[in-house]
Amino acid sequence: MNKIVLDNNIPLVLKENKNTPRHALCFYFKISEPEKKAGIYTILNRLFLQGTKNRSAEKLAQELDENAIDCYSEMKQDFIRFKLQCLNEDFEKGLEILADIIKNSTLDDFEKEVIKLKGEIQAELDEPKTRALDGFYSTIYKNHAYGHTYTQILKDIDSITKQDVENAYHSLIEKSSKVISIAGDFSNDCVVGLLKKYFSDIKNVVDCKIENKPQDLNKAEVVKIEKDDASQAQIIQGWRVPSIFDKDYPAIMVMNTMLGSSGLSSRLFLELRDKKGLAYVVRSSYEIYDQSALFNVYIATEPKNIKTSLEGFKVELDKIKNIPVSETELENAKNNLIGKRQFFSETNLQQASLIAYYEDKGLGADFEERFIQMVQDVTVEDIQRVANSCITDNYVLTVLAPSEYLKGL
Repeated sequence: MNKIVLDNNIPLVLKENKNTPRHALCFYFKISEPEKKAGIYTILNRLFLQGTKNRSAEKLAQELDENAIDCYSEMKQDFIRFKLQCLNEDFEKGLEILADIIKNSTLDDFEKEVIKLKGEIQAELDEPKTRALDGFYSTIYKNHAYGHTYTQILKDIDSITKQDVENAYHSLIEKSSKVISIAGDFSNDCVVGLLKKYFSDIKNVVDCKIENKPQDLNKAEVVKIEKDDASQAQIIQGWRVPSIFDKDYPAIMVMNTMLGSSGLSSRLFLELRDKKGLAYVVRSSYEIYDQSALFNVYIATEPKNIKTSLEGFKVELDKIKNIPVSETELENAKNNLIGKRQFFSETNLQQASLIAYYEDKGLGADFEERFIQMVQDVTVEDIQRVANSCITDNYVLTVLAPSEYLKGL
């Protein structure tokens, strides 16, 4: 792996994989200005492949298809990233198209995309799990851009103008910090030359510092969502916890693996599904953002089992806080976590995405190697310590169910 800083100050991370037929590139643009209305960046992201000054949406789709080029954009809470994957011999063609998308998007389909987005959101919110997650995130990240959920977008979308989206577009291109990564079989000099040819006019804002942390969570809050036609109750309980920049990140990752993210072998699955038969789906997750992070537990169960499920959560969470885990369980969790990460970094595109993600966060493109070692160094005492620091009385509990089952929560 090799890191180069281009003439426009954009860091370029190169991962050379000999004898692979396809180049993969990721181009990260950090969101430097939090949106003032929910949905602005969502709309912007949807418009990137809807036509440029040089290509209509139809022409763009046709060129990508004819050349077997995979090119698209993704929006997350802290960034918009562009991904490009193509045969080695078509890399320059892919870069030319990507540069056109990034620099020359017209945003002309604004009104049409707004109508489509509204319809899609309304359909999504008919799904009980989506509705429950919407209530959870909008509460745990109240008054913050991380809490701009579907319902908040629906509230704001009619007040969003094309000018709002154009302003966000120019801010993204002109004011954000940026990272490029490439994985494949290439010549460094050739790649650098091509990037200079197509992207030299896009500058990096190196000192792009965003301090927009969510307000602290200082109490327990229960969100009840009535849905009388729901056949299953949706239960989410979550805490705000340290993010990837914290020394406890590896230990929280291992704890999460033990509790609910390792599938059949996780504690929540074994205890609440296999032994108690409360649900088919039960899990935990640890979600990372620049300004915050969440640990949460989730179950979909029959409405009559809501209180039993909540008690089951409490029992398992109390166990990991108060009873030291065994060395065997700890090693199994570490191996599970490391094995999954290796599985999800096999392709050039997966590798390019991962190294750009770490570089974007300022952790260094080689963070994965260091992280694996940090995971291996996690101790039994670390698990108990982070469990007690993360799983506190300050949480958000969201329950969606028929109204009769929400009484007394």
